[in-house]
Amino acid sequence: MNTRILLWYPGDSDGSQHVHRLTEVHGGDVVTLTLDLGQGRDLEEIRDRALAAGAVRAHVLDARDEFVHDFVLPSLRAGVSPAGPEPLAVALAQPLVARKLIEIAAIEGAASVAHGETGEDRMRLEESLKALDDKVPSIALRQAAGASELGQANLWGRVRVAKTSPAKSLDTPASVDVTFARGVPTAINGVSMARTELIESLSTIGGRHGVGRMMLVDAGAYGSTVADGQLRVYEAPAAVILDAAHRALEAAVVPSKLIRIQRDQAVTYAQLVYGGRWFTETRELFDAFSARMQEMVTGTIRIKLFGGELLSTSIVEGSGAVVSHS
Repeated sequence: MNTRILLWYPGDSDGSQHVHRLTEVHGGDVVTLTLDLGQGRDLEEIRDRALAAGAVRAHVLDARDEFVHDFVLPSLRAGVSPAGPEPLAVALAQPLVARKLIEIAAIEGAASVAHGETGEDRMRLEESLKALDDKVPSIALRQAAGASELGQANLWGRVRVAKTSPAKSLDTPASVDVTFARGVPTAINGVSMARTELIESLSTIGGRHGVGRMMLVDAGAYGSTVADGQLRVYEAPAAVILDAAHRALEAAVVPSKLIRIQRDQAVTYAQLVYGGRWFTETRELFDAFSARMQEMVTGTIRIKLFGGELLSTSIVEGSGAVVSHS
């Protein structure tokens, strides 16, 4: 009797080969899952490619709001820096991928889930799958010989191989006002926006000024097919701007002793994210502390941008006066 396998299908060059391999080796029907996390790719084209490769069904889900609400905002409110030892945007996506795999596997009646993740991404995904349901087997597929992932992207940031020089930043300074309500960003320059729209807008503004662009030397963390020492660019303009604005507002409205506790917890929080331990009681307890503390974090912060740097932050009072903060 054929078995049904659910394949995580991000749309990379190996995806179609994985569909063929699962069909031939495991003799089962293959269903694919692709998530829109704000990566800016043609998801309908990815769906068609999966079906053309032999998938019996191809799920394409818009998970942007879920990603922001359940993963991005908690990490922002917890004080986890986007400029960590690895790209935070990539690490935050893995537990959401695992959760959707488990959900769709149950709907489809899939006997197992499969993926082509490697290195740290594989570890995070598989740890999250086990935490959610350790009775669902996971099949890890090898990438084709010589293949390498050209980039990983979502709303919170993107990683790409540094084959070309980054675009030049604008040579004129700019400022942007970011409004928070209980630690959640709600408006830019006085214009209220949905969370995903706000992040996309800040990504555009920050990207034009070269903010949030970091160079990384890949030592193999992205998979065995990537040569040691390969140079990559991590771009997270919205994350860097919001992190700076959030920290500045916290410093103005939250007692310093609470901030010190939060900063200490943020170190462990980051370790949980990077270590694939999102679905733990420890992380939930940290979120509960952050939620209580964030009740005080309401206000507007002005960020000045120029030449790839955040020149300054200042708190904007209700009267419109600006008081220097840093």
